[in-house]
Amino acid sequence: MFALRALQGLAGGCLPPMLMTVALRFLPPGLKLYGLAAYALTSTFAPNLGTPLAALWMEYVGWHLLFWQIVPLAMLAVGMIAWGLPQDPLRLERLAQCDWRGLALGCPAIWMLVVVLEQGTRLGWTDSPLICALSMAGIAALVFFLINEWFHPLPFFKIQLLARRNLTHALITLGGVLVILVAVPAVPAGFLAEVHGYRPLQIAPLALCIALPQLLALPAVAALCNMRFVDCRWVLATGLALIALSCGVGSAMTADWVRENFYTLQLLQILAQPMAVIPLLMLATNGMTPAEGPFASAWFNTVKGFAAVLGAGLTEGLMSMRARFHLAVLVDQVGNRPQAVFMAQHPLSSGPGANPSALLALLGQQLREQALVLASADVFRLMAVVAVGLILLIPFVPTRIFPPRPIAAPPAS
Repeated sequence: MFALRALQGLAGGCLPPMLMTVALRFLPPGLKLYGLAAYALTSTFAPNLGTPLAALWMEYVGWHLLFWQIVPLAMLAVGMIAWGLPQDPLRLERLAQCDWRGLALGCPAIWMLVVVLEQGTRLGWTDSPLICALSMAGIAALVFFLINEWFHPLPFFKIQLLARRNLTHALITLGGVLVILVAVPAVPAGFLAEVHGYRPLQIAPLALCIALPQLLALPAVAALCNMRFVDCRWVLATGLALIALSCGVGSAMTADWVRENFYTLQLLQILAQPMAVIPLLMLATNGMTPAEGPFASAWFNTVKGFAAVLGAGLTEGLMSMRARFHLAVLVDQVGNRPQAVFMAQHPLSSGPGANPSALLALLGQQLREQALVLASADVFRLMAVVAVGLILLIPFVPTRIFPPRPIAAPPAS
C-alpha cells in the first residue's frame, strides 16, 4: 500500500505544474484568473468532496469503489489533454540534467517530517526516540536539499523566486489558510463522531455544503478580482476575516451542538475559501512567465501538501493536549465538591438503587465529553488567531497588482 501511495503521489504531483503552466501559457490575459480559479479547485472543491464520496461508497457500495472512482474522470482528462494541448517536442537530453541529488535528499526529508507530524501525537513527540531521530534527520536533510536547490541549474524548487515579495507572502498565507481549512472541518467531524456517534455519511453534508457551491463561488470571485478597480489584497483580507469569524462562531460550541449547529460555520466558508485562495494565486503569478509556471506550482503544491499534514498533526496534537488539560481541571473541580456537582446533575444518585460504579462511569463519560468540547473550542480560537495574524501581514508585505490585460499593439506607422 505504501508503494502504491508513493506511485500515486509521483503521478499526481505531475498534474498541478501542468495545470499552472497551461493557465499561464495558453489562456488569454482576460481569462487567466478563471484558469487560476480552476487551479484553486484543488484546494477548496476537491478536499471537501472527497470525504462525502468516500462515506457514500463505504455505506452503500463498498470500499473498492474508492479506488475505481478516479477511472472515468481520468479517462476523460486524458482525452481532453490529447485534444486540447499541443505536443511539444520531446527533450530527452534533459534527463541528464535532472536534479538527482535533490531527489535523493528531498524525498527522505519530506517522508521523515511527514511521519513525525502524523505519528508524533501517538508516539509522544519528544518522549519517543524514533520521533526525535526522524525530526533531526529530516531537518538536516531538508537543509542540505535547499542548499542543493539554490545552486542546481535545473532545480525542483527555484528558491530565487522567493525574492518576489508577493510570491513569498502568498506561500506563507496559503500555508496558514490550508492549516485552518484542515482544522475547521476536522473539529466538527471528530466532535460529532465522538460525542453524538455520527457515522461518516451523517457528517458528509457538512463538507458537501462547502464543496458544491465552490463551482459557482470560485468563478464569481475570479470575476471580482478581474475588475481593475478591485484590489485583490482586500478581497484576501475579507476572505481571511470570514474564516476568522467562522472560527469565532465555532468557539462558542457546547456539548448540545449537533450537525445543524455547524451549518453557520460552513456557510461562511463558502465565500471565505475562494476569497482567500484566488487572490493568493493572483498575487503569486503576477508577471510570471509560462516557463516559471512549473516552479511556482512546485512551491504551491508542496506547501499545500505539507500544510495538509501539518494541519492534521497540529489539530490532533492540540486536541489531545488541551483535552487532557481540561479533563484534569474538571476532575479537580469535581474532586473538590463531588456531591454538589454530581447530585445536582443526577438527583437519583443517592437513591437506594444507585449503582456507584455505573454512576462513576457516567460521570467519567460526561467529563471526557466536556473536555473534548472545550478542546475543540480552543482549536477554533487558535485558528481564528492565525487568520487574524495573516490579515495583519497584508498591509506590509504584498504590493498592489492589477489583473492581467493584453498588451496594446503599437500604433501603425
